[in-house]
Amino acid sequence: MKFIVPSSLLLEHLQMVSGAIVSKPVLPILENFLFDISKGELTIHSTDLETSMSTTIKVEAKEDIKVAVPSKMTLEILRSLPDQPVTFTVNEDTFAIEMSTSFGRYKLAGQPGNDYPKLPEVDAESTFTLSSNILLRAISKSIFATGTDDLRLNLTGVYVEMSEGSINFVATDANRLVRITRDDVKPGVENNFILPKKALNLLKSSLSNDVAPVRVDYNKSNVFFTLGDMKLTCRMIDERYPDYKAVIPSDNNNHLTINRIELLNSVRRISIFSNKTTHQIRLKITGNELNISAEDLEMANEAQERLNCEYDGEDLEIGFNSRFLQDMLANIDHDEVVLQLSTPNRAGLMVPKENETDESVTMLIMPMMLNNY
Repeated sequence: MKFIVPSSLLLEHLQMVSGAIVSKPVLPILENFLFDISKGELTIHSTDLETSMSTTIKVEAKEDIKVAVPSKMTLEILRSLPDQPVTFTVNEDTFAIEMSTSFGRYKLAGQPGNDYPKLPEVDAESTFTLSSNILLRAISKSIFATGTDDLRLNLTGVYVEMSEGSINFVATDANRLVRITRDDVKPGVENNFILPKKALNLLKSSLSNDVAPVRVDYNKSNVFFTLGDMKLTCRMIDERYPDYKAVIPSDNNNHLTINRIELLNSVRRISIFSNKTTHQIRLKITGNELNISAEDLEMANEAQERLNCEYDGEDLEIGFNSRFLQDMLANIDHDEVVLQLSTPNRAGLMVPKENETDESVTMLIMPMMLNNY
C-alpha cells in the first residue's frame, strides 16, 4: 500500500499533534503516530490516553490502511528534508514502512493500526462556540495561577464555569487566584468542568490570535475542541473545585491606583534583594506614596523604592510574595491597575483600572505575615 504527501505539509501537521506524545508512555505503541488513511485523506492521531490530538490532510492514496508510525524518527527525518514529495510504502503483512524521497529510502518498523488504543469519539451532551483569540487569551491569563501539587489535583487545572450568558475561567493554587469573565461567550447552560494543564498548554500553542471559531463539545468525562482541521480531546479532572467565590473579599475599601509597568519594574528590582525562600516584599502606603522594600537578613541585603500613586484609604503596610505579584502584573494588559486592600492579614485584589467591554479580570493574592525590621 502506498501514499504520497509533501514533506513540509506532513511535518507541519505532525508537529501540530506531537505534543500529546510522552517519552515513556504506559503502552509502548503510544510512542507512535497513528496514520489512518481513508478515501484519500490521512488522519494523524496521537494520545497519552488522557489527552488526544488529531489532524487531517489530503494525500495521494488508492487504498485505505491504519498503521502506527514511529514518531521520533519520522519527525527527525522530515525535519532534515527540503520540501518534496515523500512516498510511504507499507507492507500490509508486517507493517514495515519505507519512506522514499529524491535522496534515498528509509525503512522504519511500523505496527498494526488496530493495536492502537481506541480514541474517544465526540459524544457531546452540550456544545458552544467561541473565538480562538478569546480562548487563547483566557488560557494565557489564567494558567499561570494553577497549582502543581498532585495531592490537590482539583487545583492543577483551570475551572471553566458556564452560565447561559457568560463564562468564567478560574485558576488558583490557594495562594493566588485569577478569574476571567467573558460576557461575549454564551454557553446557553449552567455547567462546569476542570481542564488539565497539559491540554491547556497544547491548546495554547495551537490556537491562533484571530476570530476563527473553536467548537467546544463536552460530556461527563471528556471535552472536545475543534479548531479547523485540528481536534483535541482531553479527560476532565474528576474532582470538585473549591468554592472560590467564598474567598474573594467584597469589602476591600482601601484602593491604590498605580501605573502597572512602573509597579512591575519596581517589584522586579526589589525582589532581587528579598529572601530567596520566601520572596517576601513589603508594601507601605502612606498618603499618595507607595514604599516598596525587601530585606534578606541572612545575606544582609536590603532595598527600597518609592512610587507615586493615587490612594483612597487608611495608611497600610502589607507583605506579598514578589513572584506572585509579578505574575499577576505581567498578565494584565492595561496601563493602570487598582490594588484593593483591607487589612495586612486579608487577601488583596488586583483589577485593571478599566476592564474591556466584554471581559472582566479579577486577581487575588494572599498576604504574607510581616516581620518588623
